[in-house]
Amino acid sequence: MRFEIRGKDFYKDGKEVKLISGAVHYFRNMPDTWDDIFLKMKACGCNCVETYCPWNQHEKVKGIFDFNGILDIVSFIKKAGEHGLMAIVRPGPYICAEFDFGGLPWWLHNEPNMDIRCSNENFMKCFDAYLDELLSRLKPLLCTNGGNIIMLQVENEYGYYGDDKAYLRHIRDGYIARGIDVPLFTSDGHLKGNLQDGMVEGCLSTLNFGSGVEERFVAHDELFPNVPKMCMEMWNGWFDALGDVKHHTQEATAYAHTLDDMLKRGSANMYMFIGGTNFGFTAGANHYHIFKPDVTSYDYDAILTEWGDTTEKYFAVREVIKKHIGEDLPNVPQNRLKKGYGKVWANKSASLFENLKNISSPKFTHLPQPMESYGIGNGYIVYTTKIERDYNNEELSFERIGDRALLYVNEDYIGTVYVNDDSYKVRFSANAGDTITIVCENLARTNFGEKMMYKKGIVGYVAINGKQHFGWDGYP
Repeated sequence: MRFEIRGKDFYKDGKEVKLISGAVHYFRNMPDTWDDIFLKMKACGCNCVETYCPWNQHEKVKGIFDFNGILDIVSFIKKAGEHGLMAIVRPGPYICAEFDFGGLPWWLHNEPNMDIRCSNENFMKCFDAYLDELLSRLKPLLCTNGGNIIMLQVENEYGYYGDDKAYLRHIRDGYIARGIDVPLFTSDGHLKGNLQDGMVEGCLSTLNFGSGVEERFVAHDELFPNVPKMCMEMWNGWFDALGDVKHHTQEATAYAHTLDDMLKRGSANMYMFIGGTNFGFTAGANHYHIFKPDVTSYDYDAILTEWGDTTEKYFAVREVIKKHIGEDLPNVPQNRLKKGYGKVWANKSASLFENLKNISSPKFTHLPQPMESYGIGNGYIVYTTKIERDYNNEELSFERIGDRALLYVNEDYIGTVYVNDDSYKVRFSANAGDTITIVCENLARTNFGEKMMYKKGIVGYVAINGKQHFGWDGYP
């Protein structure tokens, strides 16, 4: 297959083609569902699938790479090709995607002199090592090598974040040096400044938005009048955060109307075709004036539900696509069989306090350190300290915490401190010899904006009545 950009259009094997794509994250959908998803994409009229690549899942531990099971991007891309779908791949390093740390690995916090998403030497060295592994697997799947990958993205929505052109050129040139010879692209917000800072020479500029096609292209038309017009993320819903009152949705006919407008102008990638699930501790967070971690579900009110069922939105966009391609579509597959497993009763429990030394080994520090310093990036960390004199209704305060801290004197709960609180203070009483225990939870790493490098656990000092308290055991 030959895929190329000529002027304002895409061409496949010498014929003009409109890309009608859907976003599917292999790492959010179990491998035994991929065939069903691709069949439903074809029945909807799609000719392409788009996916991000989560660096933090493929390299959970620095230097150890995982491309197996749900992370088997090679099988995912090949299976899409077997169903007649082209593929667009977005390797990062940053993917946003409402994913933990925007897809960056947490261990970057422990790297010396680290600044992310710029031409920082250490950041680029880490990413280059990952790129060597990832692109060695993707290169045989390029359409120029007989596969179905037609385009790769350089960074992601960089125009929202920074303006380091040397950094973008480094990624672009790194792709080319590793034999990536398919078209490269960037994707950004629609404002002129976003596009100017996010684009890089030699890459097609695309947009991300969810409505208002004509107004979104005003700046793009001015800056790039003679290129194909594509919405790389045409949002059909939104993500849900902890504390939201209800699930975010977008009305089906409204989205179908937006898709119709976009296909009149050019090509579209529906974000998401299926959202899937944030397994384990992989959900991200937004952190503007307050911290808002996302929930485990990434349903997104997408074209398919989190569990893969067709929706009203699916059939609405199917009719639009059918109109634009002017041909009959395959029959829509039946939804997968579901099974209810009933209730599972948890009838045994074990005390964290009694088992702390069975599940973790302490590390002593004079002041408590952030979670990353103890060699973990997600989950929980417990800090303990002994009190050497009596305290009566005194103030325990923190310089800063990552997310949430539950405080105990011995095993008695005394209060909770949360990152969004106005102050990080709790009053307590204790006797000499008592133990203060602080259980810290990492709800999520920020995936968007300038606060991405905020660390987790206890950050800075812990004070009693304004005086720093020393001598802590940390249990990761």
